[in-house]
Amino acid sequence: MSAPGTGKTLAHLLIINDDYNLGSDGRTLVVCPKTLMRSAWGHEVDDYFPWLSYSIADAKNREAAFAIDTQIVITNTDAVTALVKNPKLMRGFDKLIVDESTTFKHATSQRSKAMRQLSKQFRRRLLLTGTPNPNSVTELWHQMLILDGGKRLGPSYYHFRGSVQQAEQVGPSANMLKWHDKPGASDAVFSLISDISIRHAFEDVMTHVPPNHVARYPFELNKKTQKIYEEFATNMVAIINEERVNAVHASSLRQKLLQIASGAVYDGGEERSYALVDTQRYELGADIIDQYQHSVVFFNWFHQREEMSKLLTSRGIRFAIIDGLVAQRDRDRIVDEFQEGKYQTILLHPRTGAHGLTLTRGEACIILSPFYEADLLKQAIHRIYRGAQDKVTNTILIQATNTVEEMVYNRLDEKTVNMNDFLELVVASQRRRAR
Repeated sequence: MSAPGTGKTLAHLLIINDDYNLGSDGRTLVVCPKTLMRSAWGHEVDDYFPWLSYSIADAKNREAAFAIDTQIVITNTDAVTALVKNPKLMRGFDKLIVDESTTFKHATSQRSKAMRQLSKQFRRRLLLTGTPNPNSVTELWHQMLILDGGKRLGPSYYHFRGSVQQAEQVGPSANMLKWHDKPGASDAVFSLISDISIRHAFEDVMTHVPPNHVARYPFELNKKTQKIYEEFATNMVAIINEERVNAVHASSLRQKLLQIASGAVYDGGEERSYALVDTQRYELGADIIDQYQHSVVFFNWFHQREEMSKLLTSRGIRFAIIDGLVAQRDRDRIVDEFQEGKYQTILLHPRTGAHGLTLTRGEACIILSPFYEADLLKQAIHRIYRGAQDKVTNTILIQATNTVEEMVYNRLDEKTVNMNDFLELVVASQRRRAR
C-alpha cells in the first residue's frame, strides 16, 4: 500500500534477490499492467539486479517466455485467464507479485476470478498498490481474498458488504439501492488486515525529492461554448455542428457537459466521431506546455488526443502519445526517448499511462480535464513526482469555471481524503508495532 513513487518495484526485486541468496530455487511470477512489463520491471532488473534472469511474456510469446528457465517471468494482467487455462506453464513457481492490485478489485470480472484461481497455486503472494480503496472500503475485499484466501475479510463479498456498508433506497423499487460505507468501516477493516499491510508515505521515504505543487488552473469558456453548455444543461439537448446530441439521464448529461466544456462532444454514433465545439482548451494546454522544457499531459477522450496532436504539430512542439492505440513496444521506446529528452511533452491516457511509469524528465503534469477516479489522478501526479526526480514539479488541473468540472474536482478531493484516511491508519498501526 505504499504511495506511488516510493520504489515498490525495487523493494520487491530486493526480496526476490534475497530469497535466491538464501537458497530458494522457486520461480517468481510478476503480473502487472502491460505498460510496466519492460519500462518498470524489466528496466529495474537490468539497472539494479542484472544477475537475475527474467523473461517478458505477452500474448505473442507467452509459452516460449515461460519455457525459458528464468528466475522471474513478467506478464500482463490480462494474461491470467490464459494461465489458468494452461496450468503446465506454472510449474516451478512459488512466489506471485501482483503490481497495481486494484486491477483485480472487482470480484465479478473474468480476470479477477482467474487471478483468484491462479493465486491458490503460490506459496507466497505479494500485492502492490499505492491506491488500494479509491472509492469504497469494499474494494479491498477481493484484493485481500487473493492475498490470504479470505482469512481476514471472509470468503463472501455480500457478507462483507453487509458488515461495512449500509443501503440507501434511491428509486421506487425495493432493489434500487445505493451502498455507502458505514462510519468507522475503514478503522474496522484495517484492524483486520494491519498485520499483512505495509504503508510508506512518499514524503516520509523520499525526503530528498523537491516538492510538487498542485493547483487548479481556472479559465472561462468563451461565449459560444458557454452558450452551448448552458443550453445543453437546461434542455438536455443541443444542436452542435448540425448534430443532435441527447442526454437521457443525469450521468449521461454530466458526461456530455464535461465533453462540451472540454471542447467537443460525441454524437452517439461512431466511437471516435465527435463534433468539435472549440479549440480554446487545447490552446491553453499548448500555452502551458510551452512554459516547460518537458511535461506530461493526461487526456480523457479521443478528441483531446486528436486536437492536441494537431495543435502541437502546428506549433512545432515535439511530442509522443501513449494510449491503447499505441503498441507496447512503441510505448517502451517512447518512455526511454522522453527520459532522454527527445520530446518536449508526452500525451497519455490515464488507463495506460497513470500507473508505474517513470517520467521524471517532466517538470509539469498537466491534466487537460478532470477524470472521475481519484486513484488515477494520484497515480498521474506520481509519474513525475517520484524518487528519481531532482526538480521542483507542478501539477496543473485545468478547470472551466462555472461548469460541472468544479464539482468533479471537488469530488476527487473528497475521494482522495477518504483514501488517505484509510492509508493513514496503516501508517499509525506500523508506528505502534514499531514501538
